[in-house]
Amino acid sequence: MDLPSLALILRAAALSPNPDERKASEQQLNQLQHTPQHLVRLLQIAVDGNCDMAVRQIASIQFKNFIAKHWSPEGSGAGEQQQRILQSDKELVRDNILVYVTQVPTLLRSQLGECLKTIIYADYPEQWPRLLDWVNYNLQNQQIYGALFVLRILSRKYEFKSDEERTPVTRIVEETFPLLLNIFNGLIQIENPSLEIAELMKLICKIFWSSIYLDLPKRLYDINLFNAWMVLFLSVSERPVPVEGQPMDPELRKSWGWWKVKKWTVQILNRLYSRFGDPKLQTPECKPFAQMFQKSYAGRILEGYLNLLNTIRVGGYLPDRIINLLLKYISNSISMKSMYNLLLPRLDVLLYEIVFPLMCFNDSDQKLWEEDPHEYVRKGYNIIEDLYSPRTASMDFVNELVQKRGKENLPKFVQFVVGIFRSYDEAPAEHKPYRRKDGAMLAVGALYDKLKQTDPYKSELEHMLVQHIFPEFNSPAGHLRAKAAWVAGQYAYINFSDQNNFRKALHSVVAGMRDPDLPVRVDSVFALRSFVEACEDLNEIRPILPQLLDEFFKLMNEVENEDLVFTLETIVDKFGEEMAPYAFGLCQNLAAAFWRCLNTSEASDDSDDMGALAAVGCLRAISTILESVSSLPQLFVEIEPTILPILQKMLTSDGQDVFEEVLEIASYMTFYSPNISLGIWGLWPLIVEALNDWAIDYFPNILAPMDNFISRGTARFLTCKEPDYQQSLYNVLSTLMTDRNIEDSEIEAAPKLIEVVFQNCKGQVDQWVEPYLRLTIDRLQRAETSYLKSLLIQVVANMLYYNPGLTLGVLHNTGLASTVFDIWFQMLQQKKKSGLPVNFKREHDKKVCCLGLTSLLALPGGQFPDEALQRVFRATLDLLVAYKNQLAEAAKVTEIDYEDEMNGLETDEDEDDDGSDGEMGMDDTEDGDEAESMKLQKLAAQAKSFRYVDEDDDDSYDDFSDDDVFQSPIDEVDAFVFFVDAIRVMQASDAQRFQNLNQSLDFTYQAIANGIAQHAEVRRVEIEKEKQKKAAEVAVTPVPAI
Repeated sequence: MDLPSLALILRAAALSPNPDERKASEQQLNQLQHTPQHLVRLLQIAVDGNCDMAVRQIASIQFKNFIAKHWSPEGSGAGEQQQRILQSDKELVRDNILVYVTQVPTLLRSQLGECLKTIIYADYPEQWPRLLDWVNYNLQNQQIYGALFVLRILSRKYEFKSDEERTPVTRIVEETFPLLLNIFNGLIQIENPSLEIAELMKLICKIFWSSIYLDLPKRLYDINLFNAWMVLFLSVSERPVPVEGQPMDPELRKSWGWWKVKKWTVQILNRLYSRFGDPKLQTPECKPFAQMFQKSYAGRILEGYLNLLNTIRVGGYLPDRIINLLLKYISNSISMKSMYNLLLPRLDVLLYEIVFPLMCFNDSDQKLWEEDPHEYVRKGYNIIEDLYSPRTASMDFVNELVQKRGKENLPKFVQFVVGIFRSYDEAPAEHKPYRRKDGAMLAVGALYDKLKQTDPYKSELEHMLVQHIFPEFNSPAGHLRAKAAWVAGQYAYINFSDQNNFRKALHSVVAGMRDPDLPVRVDSVFALRSFVEACEDLNEIRPILPQLLDEFFKLMNEVENEDLVFTLETIVDKFGEEMAPYAFGLCQNLAAAFWRCLNTSEASDDSDDMGALAAVGCLRAISTILESVSSLPQLFVEIEPTILPILQKMLTSDGQDVFEEVLEIASYMTFYSPNISLGIWGLWPLIVEALNDWAIDYFPNILAPMDNFISRGTARFLTCKEPDYQQSLYNVLSTLMTDRNIEDSEIEAAPKLIEVVFQNCKGQVDQWVEPYLRLTIDRLQRAETSYLKSLLIQVVANMLYYNPGLTLGVLHNTGLASTVFDIWFQMLQQKKKSGLPVNFKREHDKKVCCLGLTSLLALPGGQFPDEALQRVFRATLDLLVAYKNQLAEAAKVTEIDYEDEMNGLETDEDEDDDGSDGEMGMDDTEDGDEAESMKLQKLAAQAKSFRYVDEDDDDSYDDFSDDDVFQSPIDEVDAFVFFVDAIRVMQASDAQRFQNLNQSLDFTYQAIANGIAQHAEVRRVEIEKEKQKKAAEVAVTPVPAI
């Protein structure tokens, strides 16, 4: 197709008012996109200056999207993808895009720049080895901007690459940096430079930044070359930017070209100092360079930065980002003695005349507070904004100063803050320094960690709060009311000598939730979280709980913020079951907030998406509520209609960002509801589809709701055919377990799910024994990790317990029966140097193996020969002994925990008193060590009991301490009683076989067998007592009321 015809189709696809014509043109473009040279034609139209700009823009977007999708074959269908763009077309694109990318207007340049980035990242250096030659040639000719533009993309490819992936950087630096240095040097000499010169300098700075971000290239260890670069960077950082041409608009001014150059220069100097200039942080071979940097440059940079900051002291302008960077460098200098000595003569001016004013409420804050309070709140609680904020950098500087040089600076700074408090108190209302009071309060809140542990301040904190902070809850200045709430929240955890003061602050914070100013309401909610956590007597909050929740949800309707939900979670967690009367309303409000946040997030292109974070928080809060009312199953029935639509949407690919939270909610709904409704059962296909398509990483989270479906909805699982739950489960497990590209660790939940089926459906899924057994044996033969092997062997054990005759028959039919048992017995016999088992470490593992092996003992001789019987019998005895010992060890640890808890209740108060004494004697220290030693011994006992981890454990797995995570039908089966009953069946049905078995045992195994038999009888008595006790408890337990 010729270019004019293609241009007409592009115009119609984007600009035609007729929807049918647009659709037909889009279909034509889709048909054309894989034809030879189509990509080249799109590029030709995009760069054709005679073509209509709208059509050029459409062509550039089509070009960018196709390259992004099809240039690199990585990701899917590599063979097919490689055919999408012919190599000849790729070569034409590579040759031409370099020429045109800098010649097109800025609007199109961003599109072509993205294309160039995709191509360079995919092709350099292997498929595009001549790219660097093109850059070098044009750096020495008239295409300097184009060469720098390309070199910036090329250097950025390696900015975050580790050592072995950074090899191409060496050649890039070797060949281009001498040229860049000459160009930079020439640009600095130009008098009255234009903004185009600033753009070139900025590109060079960005190239340098990317090249040194993680590692300093060897070429720059050449002192002469490095010194030449430093001379230029220092010159740019120290000299003033041109005055002429600076925009008056604050947003345009901070992004003006010359301020951008200054920012990148400062960033480079900071990076060189923090990453390569501190001798303490360097390897021996890099230490000389760091010492040289420290001696030659660090002090001069500090001096230049202090001069720059002085600009704002005398009323000059610096962009916020540059102020932030300057203060970060100075903060990093405080801990180094030589740098601190350089700073000292100018410290007072810096701290009190530059840094402190930056901490105070200012004109910009006031304007935003009045004109856009939502934006004020967003900026105040935005992590990214914090990173670039002069106020945050000022707080960090003060903190670093009092932490590292507190002895000489903290008393002086506290005295300064107290002086502001006093002058504020003494001033008449119309002249009160509200903004300086705001800065002083911010300083007090920021220094909480230091003040609470430093004499004499820690004993004066309550007095300071009562005298200088709490009165501002009633300030006419909204920003002071907000700051009072924030500071009160910081100090909510101190020990108030007068509980009335704590109560007063709490009620002031709650009242702040009804303040006319939105930022005050938000700060009050965040402060409330601290007060709820610190509150020992919930009666302080209980009477106002309904009103508090009401105000809370009014605020959630106004503001989408994750921290708001944190406060709600804290309240729910603290009050537990007492939240039952509010649970339904809370879930309704949170669900509504979730949908609002989701809609905001979907409508926003911001990577910094507060709506998405708040949506996650809403789901987490719903989980907390469901957990708190878990003893009230009827509530789950009432809550389900509110929760179900969220689960239905977010258990699809739409919910990938919140899948873990949604699965947790699904787990609660399937476990605590009186029964699983048809609506909740409708989630099963969604979960299975997600697991099959993309959710393999969430398999451990999926296990819980799937277990609940099978164990609590067994009848429906077994009988329903539309959908067929049994078949769909087998299909997904078969797909995952036979996939050779899936790691062992990714499918550990699969054998656990098979176990759930056979334990809960005893006698009802005979048809699945053979398919699942073949699947299990196939994966067992390929499994590499000991944990997965243990889980797969337990599938075999569960099937033997389910139906030993059927399972053994299938094993024989596969021809792998002896192989499976050989693997099993070999794993049972594997021990570490300590004598502990390598495999089957949990109580649950041992019990399953015991039940499976014991089930074989009752089989008739025709199915299970005597030789195999003897082997199984001895292995079972060994397992039962290990199981018994592990249970006894666990019981002992539980007893220790209980005793410690009771002792703790008696001695906590004394320990607190001791802990508050700063001057401990030697005897106290020794007692503390002894107590610590006992605690370590207890932890070691727990590890031994539950985890069996020791120093020679090189293949431990994380899940072997999860005995209490899931309930199981075998919880009601006692392995010792089951074993003795099986032996009695054998004795009754085949006395000769029993006698032969008994005679085959040596004295040791006979003694073990007798011991197990005796223990089984003890267990029978204990089980009967436990049943009677439970029956009595049920008889007297009242039904919980809502």
